[in-house]
Parts: sequence; structure tokens; C-alpha cells
Amino acid sequence: MSENIPKLRAALEGMPAYKPGKRDAAGGPVSYKLSSNENPYPPLPGVLEAVGEAAGAMNRYPDMACSGLLDELALRFDVPVERLATGTGSVGVAQQLLQATSGPGDEVIYAWRSFEAYPIITQISGATPVQVPLTPDEEHDLDAMADAITERTRLIFVCNPNNPTGVAIPAADLERFLDRVPRDVLVVLDEAYREFVRDERVVDGLEVYRDRPNVCVLRTFSKAYGLAGLRVGFAVAHEPVAAALRKTAVPFGVSQLAQDAAVASLRSEDALLERVEALVGERSRVADELRAQGWTVPPTEANFVWLRLGERTDDFAMACERAGVVVRPFAGEGARVSIGEVEANDLFLRAAEVFRKTM
Repeated sequence: MSENIPKLRAALEGMPAYKPGKRDAAGGPVSYKLSSNENPYPPLPGVLEAVGEAAGAMNRYPDMACSGLLDELALRFDVPVERLATGTGSVGVAQQLLQATSGPGDEVIYAWRSFEAYPIITQISGATPVQVPLTPDEEHDLDAMADAITERTRLIFVCNPNNPTGVAIPAADLERFLDRVPRDVLVVLDEAYREFVRDERVVDGLEVYRDRPNVCVLRTFSKAYGLAGLRVGFAVAHEPVAAALRKTAVPFGVSQLAQDAAVASLRSEDALLERVEALVGERSRVADELRAQGWTVPPTEANFVWLRLGERTDDFAMACERAGVVVRPFAGEGARVSIGEVEANDLFLRAAEVFRKTM
């Protein structure tokens, strides 16, 4: 006789679990976390003060409409408030988009490997994931993605720059792809790392969306702004999509601490730009040194580098951990290494140099 247990959705069976970056390096002389693409700097000027003030009212619900934050975003990015929506990080907004567009029988297209939350949130929605392999150069295969569109396609994720490879899509290639997408299919430009882009060929998604009602842009305060622990992201989309996002949002999901911290961060743009430039400089130094060691490093426009290691991936991650730095391995594929403090980057580079000699 079978056990009497609650019936759960079959879509959850076999669903991959999201794997956060490992926190600590076991046995190393020091421990630096380069596994989660976090900003190594403390909060921007004014943020701690804003959070402290908001904390005094934590017995009250937050502003469910995120009014102050939306007004600040509208001013900063020159978009109407009606075209904005917020959520618990950009991944939270991405899940809201799936709830609004996709269900059983529908298909969701994305490159692979790309952001590991895409297959999870797609399966949660009940839709069918359609994974299109990256090119040998670690780029989105946009032609293949366009070829994969069927009458059941409802949403396409385009991670730009791509996580975990760091490769970004030139504007001309993106425009050609968008021209091939039916207008009733939503294209989500996931730009979590937009602030780190320096390649002038890579278009800002906010310029693309204005003339394309089926394009939505995702941004986050978790990376460049250094608010990963507060979970606040936002979308810019035309009114029907933005309205749907507000309908599917978890009520009071974005805390008042997160809202006020995000507003204070937006008002500290000079300090933000200074920190981002420092990280971009370190990114170039790390990538150049790795190439000098003999590694193949794809051109990255994010705050991390990618090493294709295949079967040696886990060995490499363990070698880095013994040296005192934690990286993010994707078993059988490669390792993503966040750009952190100079000391952390130096430790990683020494570990990579030693490991390279074993290959």
C-alpha cells in the first residue's frame, strides 16, 4: 500500500537545484570567495545610513509599489515609471516573467551554458526548456536560437554578457536576431553585468527595447551596486509586460531596506563608477596574466573570467581552494572565477599558474 503523501507537481521531478557559490576555502591560509560574482567592495556611500534608518521601521510592511525606487529608476534611466517593475533580484523578476508568459505546453529558449537559474525557473513554470549550445568560441549561437523558435515558443532569455562565459553580443548581431523573432515572443535581455561592459560594439539593452515592444531588459543591484544580500532587481519593458510583472510579483517581496539601499546606491554614481573601473582594470590584468600562462580566456565583459577545463574542472577548483580561493566549478565543463580583491586575484593567479603546468 503506497504512503499517503501530498501530490506534488510532476514538473518538479528531476529539476536541477540551484548551486550557490561555495563560501569558504577549506585548509587554505586565507579564504577569498570568488565563486558568486559578488562586488568585493562595501556598500556605496549613504547606503548603510539609509538601511539603518529603514531598519528602525521593520515592524511595518514595505512600500509594496516601490514608489520611491521606481521614481529614482525612471529619472536615472530616462524611462516612464509605467515601464518599470521590481522584484527580488533580476532572477526574481525573470521568474515573474515566466509566470506571466509560459506554462505547460509552452517553450522557453536560452543558450547553454548560460545562467543556471533559467532551466530551474522554466521547469517551475511548467514550460519546456529549449537549450541551444554555445558556439565553440563560447558565444550565443543566435542563428541556432532563431531556428529553434516554434509556434510554442513564448519567451527567449538572452544573457548579455553571458554568465558564466562573460562573452557579450555585438549590437549588429543582436539586432539581426531580434528581427527574426516573432513579435508575440518575448525576448528578455538579462543584463545583470551591464555596468562592466566596455566593448563599444555591445549595445545597451535600454536602447534596444524602446522600439521593440517584445523586448524586456533585466537589471540588478546585486553585482556592480554591491547589494547582493538585499535582493532587489528591476525590469524595463513596455506597459503590457511591465503591468504583468507587477501582477505576478510577490506582495511586499522587496523589503524597505532593499528599496532605500537601492535609491542611495543610485545617488552614489560617482563612487559606483570608480569601483567598477577598478574591477574592470583588475579583470583585464587577470585575463592578460592567464593568457600569458597559456590559458584560453574568452573575452569577458562581466566581473569574472571563464576557463574551459572539461574533465579537469573539479581538480582545478580543489587546487584553487587549497590555495585559499573558492571558484565556481561547473563539473565537466569549466570554472568561473569572479574578480575580487587584488590579494584574492593574486592568489588565484598563482594557483592557476601552478595548475597549468600539470596540463
